[in-house]
Amino acid sequence: MDKVFKALADETRRRLLDRLREDNGQTLGELCARIDMKRQSVTQHLGVLEDAGLVTTVRRGREKLHYLNPVPLHEIQERWIDKFERPRLSALAAVKRQAEEAMNDKPDFVYVTYIASTPEKVWEALTEADLTAAYWGHHNVSDWKAGSRWEHVRADGSGVADVVGRVVESDRPTRLVVTWAAPDEEEREERHSRVTFDLQPHEGIVRLTVTHEDLNDEGERAGIASGWPAVLSNLKSLLETGSTLPQAPWEMPAR
Repeated sequence: MDKVFKALADETRRRLLDRLREDNGQTLGELCARIDMKRQSVTQHLGVLEDAGLVTTVRRGREKLHYLNPVPLHEIQERWIDKFERPRLSALAAVKRQAEEAMNDKPDFVYVTYIASTPEKVWEALTEADLTAAYWGHHNVSDWKAGSRWEHVRADGSGVADVVGRVVESDRPTRLVVTWAAPDEEEREERHSRVTFDLQPHEGIVRLTVTHEDLNDEGERAGIASGWPAVLSNLKSLLETGSTLPQAPWEMPAR
């Protein structure tokens, strides 16, 4: 938390966050052009933001794209937001919101969370049907081999699959890539989106990065942007405490 406050205390770093809020997923060169600062200085400021968890990066070929990560700000919100009036937090909320700009050469949504667990246990939580049912309300069903079909089946016993797709890449326990489609659009590949789970261990914790790209429209993007944080918060709670959150987070009313 100290690193987050230190990062936010600097005006230049707040300006960098504002630039990413306006156009998420920028390269270092793009940020340098918009911030009017030498490349080395911008790199140092981005390093502080990344160390605080406020910025995360994704490799796209030879480029490295920078994205806002809302998790540290969400933790601040959980700890203190109820003690203050909402208008007093407008500046913080402005930094927290992610701007998912529609660009063909970038992922449409990137979310990072840190879990006190192991890559193997996180992998199991993403792929074992009973575990996904516990925190997601759906069984993720597949043999998880590259090329295999997978289904996201409701855990209410109806057998209804709300999402289907194919396993594109499966490298247990570090990387899983799947396509994502509505069942009635399974044969329309142009309508499929793509989800990548990257698991990186570090001294007893796992950095889980979820990248959801090739979304079809703003409505779908809005649903993804609210859905993934809720699901991953429930997953984090299950792995760290042994219990899911007391209420399904996706059922909370919007304010």
